Amino acid sequence: MSSTTSKQSIEDLKSEQGFKGDSEKLEARDVEAEYGSAFIKKTIRLIDWRMLPLLGLVYSVALVDRTNLGVARTAGMQEDLRLDVGERYSLASMVYFFPYILFQIPGNIILRLIGARAWLTICVVGWGAAQLGMAFVTNWGELSICRVFLGAFEAGLFPSVAFIITTWYKRYEVQKRLAIFYLSSIVVNSFSSIIAYGITKLQGKADLNGWQWIFLLEGLFTILLGILTWCYIPDFPDKSRFITEKQRAMILARVEEDRGDSIPDKMTGKKIISHLKDPLVYMYALMFIATTMPAYAIAFFSTIILRGMGYSEKASLLLTAPPGAFAGVSCFFFAWLSDKTKKRAIWMAVQNVICIIGLILTAYSTNNPVRYFGLFLVNAGATGCVPGVLAYSANNITTHTKRSVQTAIIITAGGIGGIMATTIFRQQDYPRYLNGLWATVGLQLLMIILLGMTTFIFMRRNKLRREGKVGPLEGQEDFYYTL
Repeated sequence: MSSTTSKQSIEDLKSEQGFKGDSEKLEARDVEAEYGSAFIKKTIRLIDWRMLPLLGLVYSVALVDRTNLGVARTAGMQEDLRLDVGERYSLASMVYFFPYILFQIPGNIILRLIGARAWLTICVVGWGAAQLGMAFVTNWGELSICRVFLGAFEAGLFPSVAFIITTWYKRYEVQKRLAIFYLSSIVVNSFSSIIAYGITKLQGKADLNGWQWIFLLEGLFTILLGILTWCYIPDFPDKSRFITEKQRAMILARVEEDRGDSIPDKMTGKKIISHLKDPLVYMYALMFIATTMPAYAIAFFSTIILRGMGYSEKASLLLTAPPGAFAGVSCFFFAWLSDKTKKRAIWMAVQNVICIIGLILTAYSTNNPVRYFGLFLVNAGATGCVPGVLAYSANNITTHTKRSVQTAIIITAGGIGGIMATTIFRQQDYPRYLNGLWATVGLQLLMIILLGMTTFIFMRRNKLRREGKVGPLEGQEDFYYTL
């Protein structure tokens, strides 16, 4: 379906469903009466199964590919590339995030121009090639160059996927979907160390060390996944081909009724600048830094921290899986609770407290099992807030252009969280990394403060709107902010 045909088709569908303008919405009961609850549930279930497993798999592979340096280091890369000298490991980890940050907003603009299938396929195949190249580096400088390309191609994925998912669902359906998408990546990433341990058994084959086999096989798998992406990746509701026109009209009607932005508005430079001036965007971004920093720290340093506790290489690789599995369960529970109660901030604050408790246990307990339990709490508290921040921010805006810009800014901030994780956890602080752990505690406290500030702002705006003292919020007559 061409872009012109798609837009015309959607306008026809809107006309058929009673839309007379961009701001007019159908009542919820009209959508229910027109299509029936059985048809709506069946369609939503189809969308869930068509979108979430594949998008979750793609992001899972991306997360594994960007964070497997810790596993590879434990599997012999440190000795071969002398990553134990100075801050080489931290620098090789960090350089990934500079192109990852720079290409977020351009990536979301390109996404709308060429479509999800073409853009995401380019991203997946590109970073797969970079990952494959890491198998053949001979020094830490070459490794760093490959990491730069890895960051450049992965930059387009997460904001694109988060943007796409939020355009398909109503506001209080979205966090469970983001959590399913994200937690699948967390679980896969947790067990990737076990898979990597199995791959290291190929050590010596074709004159390659175990860490080289990790990059080689994971890079080849990613490139093959790029082919699957080209064939099956879903697009935006107004473009996707896997649904019927009747299903498309129903999805658009639900979104229009919920927040009034079912159809993409035109992207202009003036709109981008206007969205960039919104201070709330940067408050969300700071929240995302606070939650991604411990998530990346766990990914990069958990096996190293476990080695510092005295566990063997094998045990360190295997023990990274259970905290991730626990985090997946916790992530979905809080997402379900958040959607059910229609509250966001309070449940993220609870998870911040859980993360703080885990950080203190890991930092100061003299008992290794207790320190290990602390990693469970850190992982759970940080992981659940990733979809939480995305859902919180997405629930409180309208229009595709603002959604595109805001999502890119927030996930750019996640890259800054990654830089902080790779630099604050310094080699000289090994094995306890007390400075890094306390910096992470500080970020959790900052996030709690920011959640309090945004809650106050939204409560005040909602109150003023109900009293008729201000005009429509976010340009929509019946729109109120999610707390």
